[in-house]
Amino acid sequence: MRRLDGAATAGRAVVVYALLVDGVLDSFKVTLLALCAPRRLIPIAVVVVPLLVAQQRYSHEALALPIGAALAGSFILIAPALWRVLFPIEGKRASLPFGLLVYGVTGALLVVGVGRLVPAFFGVGYTFLTTKPSLAVSTALFWVGGWGLARDVDLEANLVRARERADLMQKEAEHAQLLALKNHFDPHFLFNTLNAIAEWCREDGETAERAILELSSMLRTVMTGIKETSWPLEKEIALSLSLFDLHRIRDPKRFLYKTEITPLPDVSVPPMLLLPLSENAMKHGPAAGNRGDVILRVKADGPHVVIEVENPGVYKGRREGGTGVEIAEKRLRLAYGKRAKITIEGLEGERTLARITIPRS
Repeated sequence: MRRLDGAATAGRAVVVYALLVDGVLDSFKVTLLALCAPRRLIPIAVVVVPLLVAQQRYSHEALALPIGAALAGSFILIAPALWRVLFPIEGKRASLPFGLLVYGVTGALLVVGVGRLVPAFFGVGYTFLTTKPSLAVSTALFWVGGWGLARDVDLEANLVRARERADLMQKEAEHAQLLALKNHFDPHFLFNTLNAIAEWCREDGETAERAILELSSMLRTVMTGIKETSWPLEKEIALSLSLFDLHRIRDPKRFLYKTEITPLPDVSVPPMLLLPLSENAMKHGPAAGNRGDVILRVKADGPHVVIEVENPGVYKGRREGGTGVEIAEKRLRLAYGKRAKITIEGLEGERTLARITIPRS
């Protein structure tokens, strides 16, 4: 029974080392390219070349230089590749005790094997780098130097990935802002408002002036928001209220809007995040002939801020071809990752509730 257990343990060890060797080979290719960069190649040469010169000068064996080169190669190539397999910055990592054990044993076996066992097999005696004290130093160099090179390669790769993600996020943000600009300059809304202003200019100059000032203020705010990556939630609320006011100027008796804000949290949000929901509340609420109040709520809920827009009208699901909510969701993902969300649901009494939940920090 013990023999079976021992065989099973040995089999698992063989499988682990086979997978490890396969991972090292893949990592070896990437590591080799990274080590060829001048910022690493020059310091490595400064360390390795004097050691090889000393190995050749203070050794009496003909194969002293190849043995020294093999030792240097095991340190430069195998050590950092092995560490990067066991402890990658991203991805599944080995447990610390197991990883250190594998790294330490592999390094010691490799140094002793390359520096002493293989040369002894071919009848080569001790050299400058293969005496017992030198092998101990070489083993320590393998452990520490391999770790240092691996961390440097991984950190640089991680930095490159972070910059690529940042560039992608910037491009996505710019794309989302352009879509937002296109979306918020709704031609039907603008044309209807301008046509109404033209009529008021002949019949009611005071109302026309109010509408022009409100529309001008709203468009100015939208243009400012396109250039910003974030602004205070207070501005976002003010922009939605301007939209409500513009709709009410055209027909004051059509609806009323209410705000329930106690108190307004001091947070920043992506510009025009709330505006698509406010536009939908108008489009599918009062503008669609549904009577009732439009309610804007903002409240702190523990570590989150909850923003709600409630409007009259039955919620019939997301409209095919609509882009407003999708734009808002994309901007949420860019700003907060998975820590924020948008939900839309139907309420009793044929009303619709749209909710944005964002972290306070």
